[in-house]
Amino acid sequence: MTLLTPEAHLKAVAETVARRNTAEPEFLQAVQEVLETLEPVLAEHPEYIEAGILERLVEPERQLIFRVPWTDDAGRVQVNRGYRVQFNSALGPYKGGLRFHPSVNLSVVKFLGFEQIFKNALTSQRIGGGKGGADFDPSDKSDAEVMRFCQSFMTELVHHIGEHTDIPAGDIGVGGREIGYLFGQYRRITQRYEAGVLTGKGLGWGGAEVRTEATGYGAVFFAEEMLLRAGDGIEGRRAVVSGSGNVATYAIEKIQQLGGTAVTASDSSGYVVDEAGIDVDLLKQVKEVERSRISAYADRRPGAHFVSGGSVWDVTGQLAFPCATQNELDAAHARTLIAGGLRAVAEGANMPATPEAVALFREAGVLFAPGKAANAGGVATSALEMRQNAARSRWDRDTSESRLRDIMRDVHASAYEASARYGRPGDYVLGANSAAFETVAHAMLAQGVI
Repeated sequence: MTLLTPEAHLKAVAETVARRNTAEPEFLQAVQEVLETLEPVLAEHPEYIEAGILERLVEPERQLIFRVPWTDDAGRVQVNRGYRVQFNSALGPYKGGLRFHPSVNLSVVKFLGFEQIFKNALTSQRIGGGKGGADFDPSDKSDAEVMRFCQSFMTELVHHIGEHTDIPAGDIGVGGREIGYLFGQYRRITQRYEAGVLTGKGLGWGGAEVRTEATGYGAVFFAEEMLLRAGDGIEGRRAVVSGSGNVATYAIEKIQQLGGTAVTASDSSGYVVDEAGIDVDLLKQVKEVERSRISAYADRRPGAHFVSGGSVWDVTGQLAFPCATQNELDAAHARTLIAGGLRAVAEGANMPATPEAVALFREAGVLFAPGKAANAGGVATSALEMRQNAARSRWDRDTSESRLRDIMRDVHASAYEASARYGRPGDYVLGANSAAFETVAHAMLAQGVI
């Protein structure tokens, strides 16, 4: 049998994915971003073509869609749609978060699950890739409504997860409150205290130190490694951050602990600019405790101002941390940031920069860390939580943060070394994709055609 050339093989895979997933733009975008970097890898490893690794990798092992009925506080029956995509388990049990947001659909869940395969591989924690969620919005619901929804969601999900099978965590709209309700229902149905089945739990009942902070901290640690290799650093740098959830809040906190100044935070209503540096304690009070809009921050912070609508990326700085949602930073924003002296971008969210924006950053010589590398700290710390649950132990905060920093240092090293090996040192898109792909492909080869 004559093998296709790497270029022809990648084209054929892309065409098949596009034909089979016509109404899934986010998923197609995520796949294309990976495929366009893998030609040198396939040239060096023709056995991956022969074994059909890519054809199998782009097709989830299992896709679950289910009804989630629940009653609101007025006694009315509501129905949402739930999802769990178990994408690839070559390296270990499926691992990936649950997202509760009105924008959730199969395309979004598949894109997140596909990204999760590579992200998890980069952590070296022996976990596969999966993702899930529902088109449910917890932000305007009472605690009782959120509890009833989570109990209904878990009543179906319980059949498909387990600490050796699939371990969900939180994502947008799923924090400690939601994880608590989900875990309670899992325990009620199974009659088992299987702490390792969910991560992101409370510290008093199986959670891990630094898990809440891990994604934001990890993105900053990765940015620091990029800058250090380039002879630069975070200290004294002005940073623009989008979002105001866990990822953004703790990215801001770590930037400022390392001597930088994070001047923005945002939500769907607009953004705030605080030239003195975001007051993290006030931000936590507004968003985590009161669950208020970001404008409440500016109302209480002298010198800060709120901008309704618009884009936080109209504000410039040397560092950018997009930590809100997918495709939030487009080409026009990229040009604004580059003209303003941008030095580095680290994606705290999943795929927040559009392909056009990423291309502009790379062409301009801006250090660019894709989400599958930069935001791997969250899932890495989830895996550490699983390890502690299995051992019935709990590490202290310093130990947990030290291990997170070490993991992010290793993720950076893997991505950089792969980029250098394939002739483009410092191209972290190529480096992250190729290093992760090689790890998963090697495991898939060893385990046969399954």
